[in-house]
Amino acid sequence: MTTTDHRTSPALATTTAPGQRPHLHDRGLLRLADAVLQPGFVGTTPPDWLRRRLADGLGGVVLFARNIVDPEQVTALTAALAADNPDVIIAVDEESGDVTRLDFEHGSRRPGNHALGAVDDPALTEAVAADIGAQLAAAGITLDYAPAADVNNNPANPVIGVRSFGADPALVSRHTAAWVRGLQSAGVAACAKHFPGHGDTGVDSHHGLPIIEADADRLDGIELPPFTAAIDAGVRAMMTAHLLVPALDPERPATMSRSVLIELLRGRLGFKGLVVTDGIEMASVSQRYGLGGAAALAIAGGADAICVGGETADENAVELLRTSIVDAVVSGELPEERLAEAASRVAAFAAESAALRSARAAAADRWHAAGRPEVGLEAARRALRVTGADRLPLRGPAHVVEFSTVTNLAIEARTPWGVGAPLQELRPDTTVVRLDERAVLADVLAGAEGRIPVLVCRDPHRHPWLAQLLEAVVAARPESIVVEMGVRHGDPLGAVHLATYGAATVCGRAAAEALTGA
Repeated sequence: MTTTDHRTSPALATTTAPGQRPHLHDRGLLRLADAVLQPGFVGTTPPDWLRRRLADGLGGVVLFARNIVDPEQVTALTAALAADNPDVIIAVDEESGDVTRLDFEHGSRRPGNHALGAVDDPALTEAVAADIGAQLAAAGITLDYAPAADVNNNPANPVIGVRSFGADPALVSRHTAAWVRGLQSAGVAACAKHFPGHGDTGVDSHHGLPIIEADADRLDGIELPPFTAAIDAGVRAMMTAHLLVPALDPERPATMSRSVLIELLRGRLGFKGLVVTDGIEMASVSQRYGLGGAAALAIAGGADAICVGGETADENAVELLRTSIVDAVVSGELPEERLAEAASRVAAFAAESAALRSARAAAADRWHAAGRPEVGLEAARRALRVTGADRLPLRGPAHVVEFSTVTNLAIEARTPWGVGAPLQELRPDTTVVRLDERAVLADVLAGAEGRIPVLVCRDPHRHPWLAQLLEAVVAARPESIVVEMGVRHGDPLGAVHLATYGAATVCGRAAAEALTGA
């Protein structure tokens, strides 16, 4: 991995002379603040305000599903962004599996981390990540906010779950490294997240501040090894977690903690790349410090780039962030040298990404010429675990009941999931219904007379209403088949039980194939 010694970089020169107080409207200071921002925006073409900001030196942008229609449109969009600022970092949150941006309309063509961890073949993980990299490279994207390197050692975790490779630190470490190698082989930068580890939480940081109650030894043995593996694999970026780790810093969340980002990540672990915050608008930090205050504190704490998307993707939010960062420098809360260092690291990252553009294109051509267009489906098939397989294939028509549960904000709500649609393709006599927590036993059984109930769910161990309803249905119809598309936990339920380890489209396809013997 190419690195830059930021202590001697000319870009570190501050905008004011030694001892001189920086001025609020100093143009150089404004450009430094712009350089560290990675905002989202609304629209499938760059809005005028964004084009102006890019021309003025805005350092990056992040794409969401709202910016994406199809590959041709995304490619045109990224080209337009680069035309306004050739050094712009173009990021996306493409974990694959349940969290997909490029494939949100039809569902991911590749399973997520949990399925890859279930297979436990690092070569397959590397191949899947290389396929993702080729897709992103062809679209003109330079930074992927993935992989999730969190060890999901809390089955009740509401925000990580199937986004993690698993609960074993060694397994998560080897697959994190493989994922980083695969993605970056296409020239797209990987970004391991959520440092120092979001797996052992019962709170979703989109809504509140999680606290990791672990001592230093536990952190060294469980949470940190995957991030060390990512660094050893050459990961170019790291994303912070909005959570409190009292063993490291009892006052500041990791995103704005010098103890976490400078002493631990930079110092002890030796990471030299770009540090990006998780979405700074998330309630865990923005409600405590304000949107602008959280951004300024994050830069002061050691972050280099501020990701902001969600519901704050407009010019006013970006202006607020820039002004808050500049105000913090003027007040002395944020040392100008620290801001300049962050901007310098962003510039070095952008320059390295520009140098890799031809390599990205070549890697994409090589990968697609290699002839593995269905590597994602291959992975989903290998991840599938079936209990009671002797009762398959289906001996009659199926009635599929898909149970909807509330998902975290990282998952695009419009992304399709389930088994009903792919099963109907293979067996047109299949009927499908989708129910939510208002459902009762009669609702589930209403269309199942003369048919085999196929009950499709995610994480029933986290949703008592769902667990109770599944048990009631199986008691009433013992021949029921259960397809679990989340984190597998507890004993298998049903005459036949399928675990897909994720709800990506390919996971549903693999389950449908198993049900029909296709």
